[in-house]
Amino acid sequence: MSPEALREVALSREEYDLAVRLLGREPNTVELGVLGAMWSEHCGYKNSRPLLGMFPSEGPDALQGPGENAGAVRLGGGLAAVFKVESHNHPSAIEPYQGAATGVGGIVRDIFTMGARPVALLNSLRFGPLQERESRTLLAGVVRGIGDYGNSL
Repeated sequence: MSPEALREVALSREEYDLAVRLLGREPNTVELGVLGAMWSEHCGYKNSRPLLGMFPSEGPDALQGPGENAGAVRLGGGLAAVFKVESHNHPSAIEPYQGAATGVGGIVRDIFTMGARPVALLNSLRFGPLQERESRTLLAGVVRGIGDYGNSL
């Protein structure tokens, strides 16, 4: 498998080799596309999962840890704070406005499913050098998508 073909489906050489070992053969084109999607940061949090695992997720005030729609922490007085982290890097790179807007929508949906109401949204955004036209285009579309969806709440 060429480096260009792996880059096209966003798989590293190590991930491709793992797929070959697990399947006992070379994956076909459809399987490569599925693996690229399922092992992406968006679906599998392959880069952030190990980092997120370093944070404590249990304790007397932890009402809900990993594995549910969102985490929840007891504040006292019958109140809880519900938190959600979402990565929409790939959808936002494909279609900046809609990718970012649906990212906000996913966060809000998961907050609601925990029985909470959103009171604030915070976004940490990273782009390439803003001297590059593509980076500026992504920034403008993503900020507009986040703003339009988030500010309508």
